[in-house]
Amino acid sequence: MTEYAGFSRRALLGGTAAGLAAGATGGALARAAAVPALPRATPLGAARVDFHGPHQAGILQPQQARVQLAAFDLAPGAGRQGLQKLLQLWSQTAGRLALGEPAGPHENQIALDAGPSSLTVTLGFGAPLFDKTGLAARKPPALAPLPEFPQDAVDRARSDGDLFVQIGADDALVAFHALRVLQQQAAGTAAIRWQMAGFARTPGATAQPRTGRNLMGQIDGTNNPRPTDPDFAARVFAAGPDWLAGGSYLVFRRIRMLLDDWENLSTDRQERFVGRRKSDGAPLSGGTERTPVDLARQNPDGTLAIPADAHIRLAAPAANGGAAMLRRGFSYADGSLPDGSPDAGLLFLAFQADPARGFAPVQRALSRGDGLSRFLRHEASGLYAIPPGVPSGGGYLGQALLEG
Repeated sequence: MTEYAGFSRRALLGGTAAGLAAGATGGALARAAAVPALPRATPLGAARVDFHGPHQAGILQPQQARVQLAAFDLAPGAGRQGLQKLLQLWSQTAGRLALGEPAGPHENQIALDAGPSSLTVTLGFGAPLFDKTGLAARKPPALAPLPEFPQDAVDRARSDGDLFVQIGADDALVAFHALRVLQQQAAGTAAIRWQMAGFARTPGATAQPRTGRNLMGQIDGTNNPRPTDPDFAARVFAAGPDWLAGGSYLVFRRIRMLLDDWENLSTDRQERFVGRRKSDGAPLSGGTERTPVDLARQNPDGTLAIPADAHIRLAAPAANGGAAMLRRGFSYADGSLPDGSPDAGLLFLAFQADPARGFAPVQRALSRGDGLSRFLRHEASGLYAIPPGVPSGGGYLGQALLEG
């Protein structure tokens, strides 16, 4: 649950660029019948994100209200040719769905009466894919397995995979429909290995754009790198190998929150574990949410304002050689475990130019001394190479890898 930032949330129409709204928090909208709905400048369902561009959609765009995540494994014998046909078909389908068009003549029509709802489909390649398709020589070194971290409890059946898909939308049916179509189109070539669903704040749920809250109630995502930062591209997008230039690497973690234990703490203790005020996200060193954290600041009694084991101290780029990631996480809630505790937490998603210089050093530091970690369980994990986007002139995702 590393602390990285957010951009202000605004709707995308016709592919207009906008900043990322970070944080993973859920919300429900309820209206009394007698209260008229407020008019919207752009209907939620009509907002759309262009599938084409130098980077895949679903990285820089605002975080949607819903997400479907899935990993697929190639069928035995599918090989490079089978993968190529699948990626061509998936790319065509993703482009149509992003425009709000039917996926094809035999699609299941789950979202027939909905618009695109800011739909994005983001594709990644897991390390095993390269060996299964005769492309081992083109597997990037940065796709080496993540190190094992202390206190991890990773279930490999819900981790890894040959192909990774992130599907975001502001409507749950639109997101599910897209995943179902891709699954049907993959039949005989690839099968789902695992699937998870998440949620974030619904656009318009707050009077003005705000950084989201996670299920612990904390404002989450204040310090994400921003496109206006001079080193933004170098931190988020890969420079090579050639087929990956302009792409990225995605680290996925399913992080269960021990909410029963957390909610038994006083607000003061919760804030000290995080290093920020729960009410407004301001650092305990003073100021507002956007005030830079002063790690040297002391309280009148001489103690550190930001405790030594506070999450934001250990996750700070300054404490990790400048390591930074572009976070785009979502909350999840999957009922209760056998002991009655909630199976809920964070679907952590972080894009970066090099996981060995982004996620790994930060997570290593957190695993050594983060006080917040005693309330978290890392239960699933994945690392994927995210190829660049598809030019408007045509092509398909992964074309440079398969045809280069």
